[in-house]
Amino acid sequence: MKLPLSDIVLARLGDPRRGDIVTFSSPKDGVRLIKRVVGLPGDIVTMKNKQLLINGHPVGYVPIDVATEDAGDGNGLRLLRVREELGDHPYPIQWLSGTANAPTFGPIVIPADRYLMLGDNRDNSIDSRFIGLVPRELLIGRASRVLVSAAITKNWMPRMDRFGKSLYE
Repeated sequence: MKLPLSDIVLARLGDPRRGDIVTFSSPKDGVRLIKRVVGLPGDIVTMKNKQLLINGHPVGYVPIDVATEDAGDGNGLRLLRVREELGDHPYPIQWLSGTANAPTFGPIVIPADRYLMLGDNRDNSIDSRFIGLVPRELLIGRASRVLVSAAITKNWMPRMDRFGKSLYE
């Protein structure tokens, strides 16, 4: 646990688990990020055409729906939402149609005290594919709820339906 709004560690209350959403400082530039823990120390992680493999085992994906998301320029982006079955609680992720943001990497062996983070919006996420593995000492904590949310394509209008929403449903 870190002192709020600082990088001072008060106590180490445990290690993150696979599937947790955590906040951390980017090892690349120190920017605060929030991503999902996918690779743990000792894991071998590979991604082939967006399909994750953890220690040689493919991660399960269950289709949820196909939708269109406003791109902010009057155009809609088609996206595929799936439930990724990794960790204790499956969770939704999405892929953008016609784009592929680093869809293949690895295998990467995760060293001690390092974690591989991926965003749930896989084709629009600056995560471990770009910033590298995250050292344990840069982790701030586990996120559990949305504090506030704004629609970036709609003049930053509040998305009231997301305020206080649990990240683990």
